[in-house]
Amino acid sequence: MLLSEFDFPFDSSLIASKPVEPRDQARLLVVDREVGCFFHRRVLDLPSLLKPGDLVVVNDTKVMAARLSGCRQPGGRRVDVLFVKDLGGGIWEVLLKGRFRPGDAIELTSQTRAVVMDRSESRTTVRVESTRPFQEVMREIGRMPLPPYIKREPTVEDRIWYQTLFARQEGAVAAPTAGLHFTDRVLKSLRDHGVVLATVTLHVGPATFKPVTVERIEDHPMGAEWIEVSVETAELFRRTKAAGGRVVAVGTTVVRALESAADPNGTVRPFRGETELFIVPGYRFRAVDSLMTNFHLPRTTLLMLVSAFAGLERMRAAYQEAINERYRLYSYGDAMLIL
Repeated sequence: MLLSEFDFPFDSSLIASKPVEPRDQARLLVVDREVGCFFHRRVLDLPSLLKPGDLVVVNDTKVMAARLSGCRQPGGRRVDVLFVKDLGGGIWEVLLKGRFRPGDAIELTSQTRAVVMDRSESRTTVRVESTRPFQEVMREIGRMPLPPYIKREPTVEDRIWYQTLFARQEGAVAAPTAGLHFTDRVLKSLRDHGVVLATVTLHVGPATFKPVTVERIEDHPMGAEWIEVSVETAELFRRTKAAGGRVVAVGTTVVRALESAADPNGTVRPFRGETELFIVPGYRFRAVDSLMTNFHLPRTTLLMLVSAFAGLERMRAAYQEAINERYRLYSYGDAMLIL
C-alpha cells in the first residue's frame, strides 16, 4: 500500500492541548462494523456498549518524566534530552538534536551529567554519571514528554493528565492515550456490568511514532518495543474466548501486545520480550475483537493499525465524521470505539 492512502481528514484547530474534566466526559465515536453506521456517546457510556463477560484489556505502562534540559559541554548551549530506554549499567538510549560526538557531555545538574557514547543515524546512547540514582533525578527535574503537536510547555498538571489510572510499570516515553479516559466510576460501572479487566505492558517508545517516510508502507522498519503479557492475562483471555465473550483492546499498544503474544490459532500465551509487529491493512487479527482508540495523525503507523482493524474506507469516513462533529483530536482528545 502507498503512504498517500493514509492522508486522512485533518483539522489542526481540533488538536486538544489539555483533557476534558472529568476524563470520562470525553466524546466517544462508536463505529459499528456490523450495521455499518456511526453514533455518538461519551466514554462514561462505555459499559452499556459492552456485554457481560467481555474482557477489557488496558496497558499498565507508566510514562517517565523523561525530557530533561541541560548545558552542553563544551560550549554551554542549552539542549533538551529525551531519555528513551534504560539499557542497564547507567547507559541510556536517548533522542538528541544537534551535532554531538562521543565524549561530549550534557550537564543536567551540578551532580548529574550525560556523556555521549555512540552517535549514529539510528541510535544515540549516553552514559549517565550521577551521585544520585538517575530515576530520582528524572522524577525530580524531568518533564513529561508531551507530543510535539501540543504547542506548549509541560506543566505540573501533565504529570497527572498524561498518566493512566493503570500506570504501574515505568518505562514509556508516551502515554497509551486511549487509557487516559478511564476513571474510577467507569471501572466500577464496568465491574457492575460484568465486564472483566486485564492488563498488558507495552513500553511506548520511538518505534510507535517513528515517521513513515517510504512510499510503500510495507518497507517501513517498525522498530522494537518491550511487552509483557502475564500468565493471568493469558488465562483471562482463554476463559473469555471459551465463554463466547469479546476481547476489547484499549489502545493500539494493547492490540500489538496481544497480537504479538497470540499463536497462529489465536490463543494468547504468556510472553515477555520485544515486539516489532507492524500491523497494516491485510493483517489477519487473531486475538482482538473490538478496539477503543484515540484519533491519530495522518500517515502514522497508529492510523495504519486502526485502518487494518476496521477497514481503510470506513476509517476515512469515521475521521471525516469526527471532524464534522468537532471532536477533539489526538493524545488529550476524544476517542473512538470500533465494535
